[in-house]
Amino acid sequence: MDLKRRLGELGSPHARSSAHGAAASSASRERSEVLAELREKMAALMAQAPPVPRPPSDPSAGLLPFVAESLPRGQLYRRSVTLASSHHVGRMPVDAARSAQAELISLLSLDAGLARCDLGRALFLDTETSGLGAGAGVLAFLVGLAWFDADGRMQLEQLLLRRPSDEPALIERVAERLEACDVIVTFNGKSFDLPLLGTRAVMNRLPALPARPHLDLLHVARRLHRPRLQSFRLSALESEVLGFVRGPDIEGGEVPARYAHFLRTGDEEALLAVVEHNAWDVVSMAALLGLYGEPMGLLAADDLVGLARTLKRARALDRAAEVANVAIERGAGSHALKVRGAIAKARGDRALALADFEASLEDIDEPDVRLELAKLYEHYVKEPLRALSLVEQGTGEPEPALAKRKSRLEAKLRAKS
Repeated sequence: MDLKRRLGELGSPHARSSAHGAAASSASRERSEVLAELREKMAALMAQAPPVPRPPSDPSAGLLPFVAESLPRGQLYRRSVTLASSHHVGRMPVDAARSAQAELISLLSLDAGLARCDLGRALFLDTETSGLGAGAGVLAFLVGLAWFDADGRMQLEQLLLRRPSDEPALIERVAERLEACDVIVTFNGKSFDLPLLGTRAVMNRLPALPARPHLDLLHVARRLHRPRLQSFRLSALESEVLGFVRGPDIEGGEVPARYAHFLRTGDEEALLAVVEHNAWDVVSMAALLGLYGEPMGLLAADDLVGLARTLKRARALDRAAEVANVAIERGAGSHALKVRGAIAKARGDRALALADFEASLEDIDEPDVRLELAKLYEHYVKEPLRALSLVEQGTGEPEPALAKRKSRLEAKLRAKS
């Protein structure tokens, strides 16, 4: 009989009312047996439980390259590395980030405020966290930071949370670095890293983190490299854009489990790969910023199409046209012609727009190209029949707009006949 049920029956009012004489003695013995059996099962369960967490090992004698610093808010474990000025990630020197064109970066990020920033005083930031979401219990247990010192050398600093109770010291150090910078550079940090760190500051009753202009390189990468790239992970950009393969690496999904294992057992080896992964991410962001700040010489032709498209979106039309011309010269093909046609139309050069859209339609018969040509045939060339032919093939417009355009063209044809 189930233990819980047996205990419930023995404690019921009916059982209490009939407890007298031999029956009471029998019930008492049975209760003792049930309790003994329950204790045995509890002991067995306790024997199977995971080991009780123990404090991490002494960092001074461990594998992890961190130095302990006692602060009023707790222990801060810090790793500091100075990179040589010749340090490269693939084809890009890291120190190229210092001379990146702030005006161009502001156009690529569609954030005019970045044009006024000193990119030589950028803070590159990346976190590794105890969970994959952004819930209240998720910690940024490893924070990677990098900046250029007064001599132009990149300083890499990593902060490790060996004990969750030391989190205030880590957050305060991050706040110090934010206070000293002119702009924050992250990769997906607008939606994850910075909000998480801000939440942890609130949870620890610390002042809000200093606000700074924020360049999120993930958004720039998507604009420039789509549709050439299938993945926009930082390691994929390293190999496909920077020409660098970092070798064996860990998956992001492994990181929380490794940290949980470290907290439970003190096994520092579990975090070695996480620390190196974080360091590579931070340094690679600097290399990407250097590339995006002076992209014409190193970007692939297809990426120049994305660059021209983004500059058009930012209304830098002359610059966008220049990039589109280079993309066509380098063999980017019909997609470059399509973008140059859109730029020409925005600049009021309808003759070039017509020629480019017609040329691109031969290879990429897409609804939006047909729509642009239909507009030009109707309003510029004054040939409603050619425009109607394209409209009947589909222009990607909502049905009411398509019906209105078709009706207008049919009326113009009737008027001409």
